[in-house]
Amino acid sequence: MASATGEGKLSPPQLVLGYNTFHPFSQIQITDRTSVQRLLKSLLDPLLTHFSPLKARIRVPGYTAVRFDSTASEIEGLCRPLWGLGSLLAGGGAYEGTRWWIEGLKAGTDPDSPEYWGDPRDNDQRMVEMCPLGFTLAVAPVFWQELSERERGNVERWLGNSINEKNMPNTNWLWFRVFANLGLKKNGGKYSQERIEQDIIHLNSFFRGEGWSNDGPEGIWQQDYYSGSFAIQFLQLLYAKLAGNDDPAKAAEFKKRAQDYALDFIHYFDEEGRATPFGRSVGYRFAMASFWGALAYADVDLPAPFTWGIVKGLLLRNLRWWQTQDQIWSPTGTLTIGYSFPNMYMAENYNSPGSPYWACLAFICLAVPEDHPFWTSKEEPYPVDLISKVKALKHPGHISSYLGGHRFLLSSGQACSYPMKGTHAKYGAFAYSSAYGYSVPTGCFTLEQFALASQLGLSDDRGEIWKTRRLCEEAEIETHDEKPVLKSIWKPFTDVTIKTYLLPPVEETPNWHLRVHKIKAGREVMTADGAFAIYNERFDGRYLDLYDAKNHSGTIPKIIGNYDLNTPEGSSPGSVGAFAVSKGAVGIVDLGGGDQRVAMHVNADPNSNLVESRTIIPTLQHTIRSGETVWYVTGIYAKPGRSGAPPENCLDGWDSKPAVPEWLVEEMARR
Repeated sequence: MASATGEGKLSPPQLVLGYNTFHPFSQIQITDRTSVQRLLKSLLDPLLTHFSPLKARIRVPGYTAVRFDSTASEIEGLCRPLWGLGSLLAGGGAYEGTRWWIEGLKAGTDPDSPEYWGDPRDNDQRMVEMCPLGFTLAVAPVFWQELSERERGNVERWLGNSINEKNMPNTNWLWFRVFANLGLKKNGGKYSQERIEQDIIHLNSFFRGEGWSNDGPEGIWQQDYYSGSFAIQFLQLLYAKLAGNDDPAKAAEFKKRAQDYALDFIHYFDEEGRATPFGRSVGYRFAMASFWGALAYADVDLPAPFTWGIVKGLLLRNLRWWQTQDQIWSPTGTLTIGYSFPNMYMAENYNSPGSPYWACLAFICLAVPEDHPFWTSKEEPYPVDLISKVKALKHPGHISSYLGGHRFLLSSGQACSYPMKGTHAKYGAFAYSSAYGYSVPTGCFTLEQFALASQLGLSDDRGEIWKTRRLCEEAEIETHDEKPVLKSIWKPFTDVTIKTYLLPPVEETPNWHLRVHKIKAGREVMTADGAFAIYNERFDGRYLDLYDAKNHSGTIPKIIGNYDLNTPEGSSPGSVGAFAVSKGAVGIVDLGGGDQRVAMHVNADPNSNLVESRTIIPTLQHTIRSGETVWYVTGIYAKPGRSGAPPENCLDGWDSKPAVPEWLVEEMARR
């Protein structure tokens, strides 16, 4: 911890993580409000060694270029932790380093300072950082009280005038301007009520119903964590709290949306606290759970079956899971770009070294009073028996499943509205798992680099370049035999049309889901149908070998190589399938009644998966000739390992293959 060495001075902690050193974040036993305050301070402390001389910037280690200038990146480093620091102060907490952030605000907004942040341009990244700054001004009066009249004028000009005069992206960004103005309004500064009202009217046009908003206008189907914990739901709730007295109608509407959204959003989390990675910016890590603290901050009346004990558990278990991820830190203890480990392959072009501190959204719970039932209630476990094991989530185009102890989402239809690295993997995959995470491409040559986890890839150049589902011409949730089914139609090539059905597990075979494709090929294409990616290490740290029934780890068939299909030990008939056992088990099998496809393992490039740095992907391969129409019926097996569970049980369901429902058999018979 930082300690005072004199008036206005701090002695920053000298944290250096070595071979056997654990981050203080991972060593705090999370039980109550005080322990969560300590958790936040363990994130803030390492930043103190990276402040600029006048405190207006924080240069988080790990320099990498992004689409905006390096100054904006260092402003991120300063402002994003304010989500946590502002919440801590709002709840009556204290932090010795607060003075440095106040000094940073003074220098950063002073045009005569050598560390001036610079005038924002249209669509400037600086506008994003105005949101945590506006929030902090609104909830932590010390930030305004410590300013002179001249300094207040500087803040008014930089925070209010500049953002109100500039163009902004037609996305969740509009909320950032609302909060820039709201922070000034709360302190009697110059602000634009007209901008607040106009932006909220426009943001309401993103609303689609039952709590869900798109991250953009009509024509965009993008409902990821920005629709909830990262921005829209989260900021709606903060607005309801901070502006509710002046705008009671909007506050009531935003709380109602949160009640509806919670009933769906709980399906993105599992019993262990993990959130299901889906879409962009999942490198914000525990921000994925920040919605649960915002519910308490806004004093939302919880819908049944929620209790404050359940909500508390959802947030605290997520924080505890992140405590187990000891590879997310730089050597000086700052957050890195990545998910469970540093990973630039998954990063967006706006992920600077300061970007991950959007994770501090999760600490909005510290602004919740200590006598609120969120804190006074006993923490309750995940309500497995109170919510549906399988649920159709209409607006995001997902079917959620928690049969077999496996939380995952089947998905169809969403797509990012602008070019994004790995966009087909982040939005277009068929399934997203809390246990296994999704995989992104590391390059554009062969299956190892494309890493087609939970995707169907097609290649018309003998396996060099692979195309997968990105855009759907149609995507809808149908009902068959009183069960939800996702149907999509998509074209990887102009003359190749694919109809895909995604069927969630059923009680009889809870660890299996079905993936069925009708492919009409106008050209010859190779196909590769991938299961979930799984950890490619056995108990002794070596890569997986042929399955060992004694140690309950390994693969069948053996991992050889992607194109050694004529090597007997490296492949098996599709009807036999392929499976791998390490941290649980995953597998794939052809249920189409023939052996046209071959089962094998793709030894995916290191660091292609979000959760595990080394993975393999059980895969079915086949070549379709030009003019052919084929049906693929694929069974995907998954049984994640659990702490304390015997490893010999991981394959318990492998021999009980799922039945193909009669309606689908009839559909395939019609060709």
